[in-house]
Amino acid sequence: MKTILTVIAFLAIAVPSAVAQTAKDLVGTWSLQSDVSVTSDGRKLQPFGPNPRGTAIFDSTGHFAIVVSRPDLPKFASDNRMAGTAEENEAIVRGSIAFFGTYSVKNGAIVQHIEGGTWPGWVGTDQKRTITSFANDQQTWTTVPSFGGMSELRWSRVN
Repeated sequence: MKTILTVIAFLAIAVPSAVAQTAKDLVGTWSLQSDVSVTSDGRKLQPFGPNPRGTAIFDSTGHFAIVVSRPDLPKFASDNRMAGTAEENEAIVRGSIAFFGTYSVKNGAIVQHIEGGTWPGWVGTDQKRTITSFANDQQTWTTVPSFGGMSELRWSRVN
């Protein structure tokens, strides 16, 4: 019996946590590895392409910033971001998102209070990211994207 209790105690210490326990677990810079969404009608899509670019930065004071984009965003023919064509502007809006604010970790989820960003519908709201996996330098979230359905995002810690 003593051996069994010792093994159980060892596994409890050695096995990484399935979810971030506190905001301190998130502190650092994270690189987006994948973002796969399933729309409300069941279609699977990758809103930022098969190789999205993304960075999430969480600091120790409870602030965060996230920027995600497709790697193939078009360059504007005018070379002036204020003078894009309708098609160029649409590609940028559909292929990128950025937002910032404060965050906390509660009940296995990251709660992000959005203070500003490129999607005005989120500004002033709390967005919940359910942590489905968290181990050392890898984490996975599920969330409701700005276009509905459900998204799964996989992140790796930047060293």
